[in-house]
Amino acid sequence: MSTTPLTIGVLALQGDFDAHRRALERLGVRTVLVRKPEELDGIDGLVIPGGESSTFLKFLEREGFLEKLRDFVSTKPAFGTCAGAILLAKEVLNPSQPSLGALDIAIRRNAYGRQIDSSIMMSATSLGTEPLEMVFIRAPRIERTGKSVEVLAEREDHPVLVRDGKILAATFHPELSSDLRVHQLFLDMVKQARNGNASGGNRLE
Repeated sequence: MSTTPLTIGVLALQGDFDAHRRALERLGVRTVLVRKPEELDGIDGLVIPGGESSTFLKFLEREGFLEKLRDFVSTKPAFGTCAGAILLAKEVLNPSQPSLGALDIAIRRNAYGRQIDSSIMMSATSLGTEPLEMVFIRAPRIERTGKSVEVLAEREDHPVLVRDGKILAATFHPELSSDLRVHQLFLDMVKQARNGNASGGNRLE
């Protein structure tokens, strides 16, 4: 078991990456803002924030970042929120676009309307007895999950927080809430992966 402190990278190309950084630092973990492919080296896990997924993808392809990122998520833990969840998905709808294919879900972009139709809701999760605050902004909707995918929270019968081994994704923005349980779950996943165990165990009943 490694005793070296964890280092979590936050992809700092767009979206509210600084809010993710602050949430992680509140949990006492070292963070690195990742803006270049080589900055993926040496980190234990990666957070991929929200933003505009097609713009995100074009930047990654132009900078030669995409293949490096694909290699990273195939071996190490990653946590995507909103556009980050789209980037991690195996299948993207409305419209179709390339992705990292690390998470066996089909996800539909902008499924709940425009940014002015953003919403905040409380929902039960498998992360404890207290409801979880969820901030939705131009949120995608998960329309299919593979057999290996654990559903940890739902909205209107659609998954909004899912896990597949070492990959975690949320269609909402946990970084905009004071509730740190989702970020803590990701840190626990990173610790498990570094110690050789990337299995789940937080399935929503």
